Amino acid sequence: MTNWEIVAGIIGMALITGLTRGFFLISDKELPLPTWAKQGLRYAPLAALAAVIVPEIVMTQGHLIDTWQDARLYATAVGTAYFFWRGGILGTIISGTAVMLALRIGLGW
Repeated sequence: MTNWEIVAGIIGMALITGLTRGFFLISDKELPLPTWAKQGLRYAPLAALAAVIVPEIVMTQGHLIDTWQDARLYATAVGTAYFFWRGGILGTIISGTAVMLALRIGLGW
């Protein structure tokens, strides 16, 4: 690729990104969203968080884990149980981390 092609690609991507992210800012009036879209957007943060966290729990080096001797599984189970039992975020983090460290350091998982 030549330098001009690289520059043109960067400028093109910047324009497309700016247009898609600023699409709702272009209009002077508010664009109405259907009720189903508003309800669906309520779950977007949760879906994004799950899309980031779940692969970190069940995969290693791009492959699904193939053993039950993985500290992440037990730490996740304990953290989830604590959250449903007590409902606190700090306790969830501490309990999951404690199990993870105990299994990794204690058993070498």
